Amino acid sequence: MRNAPTILHLDMDAFYASVEQASKPSLRGKAVIVGGLGPRGVVATASYEARVFGVHSAMPMAQARRLAPNAAYLVPRFGIYRDISELVMGLLRELSPLVEPLSLDEAFVDLEAGEAAWDEASARLVGAKLRADIRAATGLAGSVGLAASKMLAKIASEEAKPDGLVLIEPGTERAMLGPMSVRTLPGVGPATGDHLRRAGIHTVEEIAEAGEDELVRLLGKAHGHALYAMALAHDERPVVAERETKSVSVEDTYDVDIHDRVRVGLEVQRLADRCVRRLRGAGLSGRTIVLKVRRYDFSTLTRSETLRGPTDDPAVVREAAARLLESVDTTGGVRLLGVGVSGLADYTQEDLFAQAAGERGEAAAGAAGSAAEDGEEEAAAARGETGVSERRWHAGHDVRHVEYGHGWVQGSGVGRVTVRFETPGSEPGRVRTFRVDDPELEAAEPLPLVAGPVGRSGAVGAGGASSVAPG
Repeated sequence: MRNAPTILHLDMDAFYASVEQASKPSLRGKAVIVGGLGPRGVVATASYEARVFGVHSAMPMAQARRLAPNAAYLVPRFGIYRDISELVMGLLRELSPLVEPLSLDEAFVDLEAGEAAWDEASARLVGAKLRADIRAATGLAGSVGLAASKMLAKIASEEAKPDGLVLIEPGTERAMLGPMSVRTLPGVGPATGDHLRRAGIHTVEEIAEAGEDELVRLLGKAHGHALYAMALAHDERPVVAERETKSVSVEDTYDVDIHDRVRVGLEVQRLADRCVRRLRGAGLSGRTIVLKVRRYDFSTLTRSETLRGPTDDPAVVREAAARLLESVDTTGGVRLLGVGVSGLADYTQEDLFAQAAGERGEAAAGAAGSAAEDGEEEAAAARGETGVSERRWHAGHDVRHVEYGHGWVQGSGVGRVTVRFETPGSEPGRVRTFRVDDPELEAAEPLPLVAGPVGRSGAVGAGGASSVAPG
C-alpha cells in the first residue's frame, strides 16, 4: 500500500433520485424513489429524504410504498443517467489515465498516476476541486474519499456522504477501522457477517484480534486470508483503467407470470433482437448465446449454445435462443426472461450458416412482430385497459405539450395522464390532466440539468433492464 492518500473514490450521492430532483423543481427536498413500479419492482435509488422512512436500494417496491406512501415514485430514465455519467467520467479522466468505473455513479481514480496529487495537501485540493467541477457541470453532488488504497478510499467516501470529502491520513487506518462493523469491509455480506457474529466477532478490530488462523478456520483459506489483511488495512489492489467486456445481455421481469408458451417464445425473440442492438452498438459480436429463465417458483435456469464463430446477426441469435428455450419447461409460468451473448469479439464470421439463417429470420421477422403486437393486445385486455392503441406514459418521463411546453408525467390511468409542467431552471410548475391519446401531447427528450448540452439522451422502457457486463 502506498504511503500517500492518492487513491480517490467518487460516489455520486443517490444518483438516480438526485438527477430526478434536479430535473423537477417540485421534487427538491422531497422523498423520491426510482425503480420498477410494477408489483415485482424493486427500488433502484431512494433520495435521502426517502431513506429517513427506511427505504433503500434493492428493497421491493411494494415495501417501499408501505414505508413511504407519499413519496414520488418514478420510472428510471437511463438515457440521461448515462449522459451525466459520461460527463462525470470525463472529468475524472482529466485527472488521471487510471480511472476504474464501477457503475454509472461510482469510480476509483489513481491521482498519482496522473501526477495530479502526491501528498495529503495536493490530494485534498484535487478532491475539493473535483466536487466543485461536478456541481458546476451537472448541478449534482458527489462524495469523495481519499486514502492510500482502494478499500480505504471507498470507506472514506461512505463516511463523506452526503455531499462531503473525507481523507484518511496514512498511519491512522487501523485506529479508524477498528470500531467499525465487520460489514464495512468488502466481501462481508449478510451471510459472512452472521457467521462472524456467531463466532463473537462484530468489529474490524475483533477480526484482527481473532487472528488469521481462526479466520481461515471460520471462512476458508482464500476468504480468511483476504479478510485478515483488510482488517489490518492492507489492500494492494491497483486501479484498473479498462475492464474487458465479457458479455452483453438484456432481460425483462414481468408483473404477471407468463403461462402461454407462444407468448414466452415471442418475448425471447424480442429480447434477442434487443440484445443484438446493444451488441452492435458496442461494436461487438459473440459466439455463445445464453438464455435465462426465472420460473414461477423463483428457480432460475440458464442454457447456452456456442456457435462456430462470432456473430451479430439478429436472426442467428433469435434461432439459437429459440432452440435453447425448447429445453426449458415453462408450464408453471415465467417471471423473468433474459438473452445474452458472451465469448465476445470485435469481428463477425460471415459463413453460409449465418447467411442462410439471416434469410430465414428476416422473412419471419414481420410475422413475429405482428404476433408480438397481438400478444400486447391480449395482455392489455387482461389488464382491463380501454384500448390497445393507448400510449403508455411512464411516471417521471419527459413530455412536451403544444401549448404548455415541457413537463413530466406524474401518473396515468383510466385513460388520463397527469403532467407537471416545469423545467430544471424553473419554479415548481402547475399540474394538468389530459387524455392519454391527446394529439398535442408527445414524449420528449430530457432537458440538461444546467445550461449547455449534456448530450444525447434516451430512455429505457419500464420493466426492462440491459447490461454490458465487465469481467
